Amino acid sequence: MRGRRRGRNRPSPQSPPSVESAPAAASGGQGAVKLLDASEPEAESPEDLPPDSGEAGDAPEAAETSQPEEAPETDGNVETGTREEPDPVVKKKPKAATSTSPAVASDSVEESAPTLTTTEDPSGADEKRPDPLLPQPAAEGVADVAAATAGRQPQSASGNPLPRVMAVANQKGGVGKTTTSVNLGAALAELEFRVLVIDLDPQGNATTGLGIDARNFELSMYDVLMRDCSLEDCIEPTSMKHLFVAPATIALAGAEIELVPAFSRELKLKRAIESVIDDFDYVLIDCPPSLGLITVNALAAAGEVLVPIQCEYYALEGLSQLMRNVHLVASNLNPRLDISTIVLTMYDARTKLADQVATEVREHFGAKVCRIVIPRTVRLSEAPSFGQPITAFDPASRGAIAYRELAKEVSGGTS
Repeated sequence: MRGRRRGRNRPSPQSPPSVESAPAAASGGQGAVKLLDASEPEAESPEDLPPDSGEAGDAPEAAETSQPEEAPETDGNVETGTREEPDPVVKKKPKAATSTSPAVASDSVEESAPTLTTTEDPSGADEKRPDPLLPQPAAEGVADVAAATAGRQPQSASGNPLPRVMAVANQKGGVGKTTTSVNLGAALAELEFRVLVIDLDPQGNATTGLGIDARNFELSMYDVLMRDCSLEDCIEPTSMKHLFVAPATIALAGAEIELVPAFSRELKLKRAIESVIDDFDYVLIDCPPSLGLITVNALAAAGEVLVPIQCEYYALEGLSQLMRNVHLVASNLNPRLDISTIVLTMYDARTKLADQVATEVREHFGAKVCRIVIPRTVRLSEAPSFGQPITAFDPASRGAIAYRELAKEVSGGTS
């Protein structure tokens, strides 16, 4: 009976391999450590064995001998021979799953560490905060707005909205005031703007230049200024669509003297234009070559001044006096008046003087000077004799091309 009990309490046949593998584990085989773990649940504790069992007594001693080999895996983590401080970069990474092979687990940690790009912050702040040296979303928005505004159409010299009343003025004669008024008005009409050219020059060159015969109309600008006639009754159509003219006659020469005793003499033209301004997009006033009351009426009625400058020395001398008069009118009669546009006319590229005058004017007035210059051509001089603007007389000529480009530059940005 005693022998049967001894055989009944003897350990199972699976335990001897685990006992015999202990020396192999001590010899340095890492795989043997895992074999010992697999056999560990099936080993019986020493308390279950009888004290007089000789063969069974060897199993607890073997289990105690292999116990130090189980220490590296008590936490379920792989531990190398030397203990190192945890890397702050790896510390942020979640725990990897327990692997059966310590070598594979260590490789996975080493390969995943370089993928983290954030740096350690000693203050404990968020490691993913934006770098102040990098462009922020606000800066990108400003850049987008700049890229969107880079391709826009160039703005006009003044940026004034329609309708625009422009006085074409320069007290120096022969600089191209009438030529610019007629041809710029015709070029703007080609762009489908409704244009009114008001002829305030007693010579009446703008009137004849647009094909209007002095014998074919009853009222002129003299009647508007001196007899208080309606400007609408004075306006005459021309051969071009969208282009109209308020004619002038030699009678206007006496208006300089007759306006002297008149009440509110400087604002007569302004009140006349206000009655028809809603019917037009542009009103171009061709001023006489003087600084008398007629020119003052034009400056008081206009919102901006367009100054043609001949590319010669004498044209520069009278410009300073014109600027003083514009300043006086703006101070006393028309605060919104300003010299918005300067056009270089009669430009002859063969002479150095033309280049010198153009350079000096651009340096002094800057962006107010138009990029387009009007060349000196014979076709511009021939067009008035046929009662046509240059755009109708010779559409392919250099003068016609120049005034078309000038119209685009002057009207750019308006709506």
